[in-house]
Amino acid sequence: MTKVGEHVTLDIIGTTQEYDPSLFESVIRKIAKAAEVTVLEISKYKFEPQGFTILALLAESHISFHTFPEKGIISFDFFTCGKVSPSIALEIVKKEFKHKRIVKKEFNRDTKSLYHDIYSSPGLQKSYVVNEVLEDFKSKVGQHIEILDLEQFGKSLFIDNEIQVATNDEVLYSSTFVNAALKLNKDMGTAAIIGGGDGGVARECMSKGFDFIDWYELDPEVVEVCNKHLGTIGNKSTEKNSVKCIWGDAFESIKSVEDDKYDKIFVDLNDDQFCIDLAAKNMDSLIRILKPNGVITAQVGSQDKKPEQVEKWLDVFNKNFGNTTLDRVYIPSFDCSWNFSSSINH
Repeated sequence: MTKVGEHVTLDIIGTTQEYDPSLFESVIRKIAKAAEVTVLEISKYKFEPQGFTILALLAESHISFHTFPEKGIISFDFFTCGKVSPSIALEIVKKEFKHKRIVKKEFNRDTKSLYHDIYSSPGLQKSYVVNEVLEDFKSKVGQHIEILDLEQFGKSLFIDNEIQVATNDEVLYSSTFVNAALKLNKDMGTAAIIGGGDGGVARECMSKGFDFIDWYELDPEVVEVCNKHLGTIGNKSTEKNSVKCIWGDAFESIKSVEDDKYDKIFVDLNDDQFCIDLAAKNMDSLIRILKPNGVITAQVGSQDKKPEQVEKWLDVFNKNFGNTTLDRVYIPSFDCSWNFSSSINH
């Protein structure tokens, strides 16, 4: 990380008067003295019928005030590469302006970035700390693919702005996925993986000793970029003799597969409504290629974050098999527990 400075913003809420412009310049000079920064030039402008803006150019960056009398708000901004934290301005501002409350936000200006967690709630915003962006592109099949080096979780795959896997805790996901099926039936002859572009499920199947694995993946660019940056996850699964990759729409591909071929089927699709409907629509095909007493297991999302979607997945499994079990594991990079639904083909 390369740090270039610190930044603080203060929104002064509930001001009841329009202050004289001279006060803002006076406050800026007090703050500059306390922060030990040098004012090079001050520019200001008074709007009609109301409102005022003042900007102080510093040797160490800038200080500014913007007033919004119609809203009862004064906004303050201070960015500096100096030695004294810009948060020192807070106590001075408190004394100089009457207010109901002050909203303070501060952050470092550096080479790290924040990546918004799409499952944050309006009242609890969460972000991943990103050290470096390694890949950022749209694949030929239309997926937005990113490989980010996260501060806490290592190199990670995001598809369409949602984290899919992180190197530091991926084994929790993949091992729970495969073990959920083996708990119901330990046969390890043939397996089909639908999705799972990072290769973790394929690696786990190989480590357990499956004789042969058919890996159906829609987007080869996901597999390629994961092999490049997250190679420890897939462990070069695509190069193994026991793994056959079938590119394209999995449900179209399995139409030509013979009956009763697989001991295990792992469905590693998204847990959204589109994929729930897709799995439901093609369940007859999945049952046809699954051996009697074979096991089908799907990742079905998080009961913590999307309980309704987990229930919808379970409804699909129970409707078709009637013997569904649910496995659960906490995954730190997801910041929640994750669920895997399994059923035996009776």
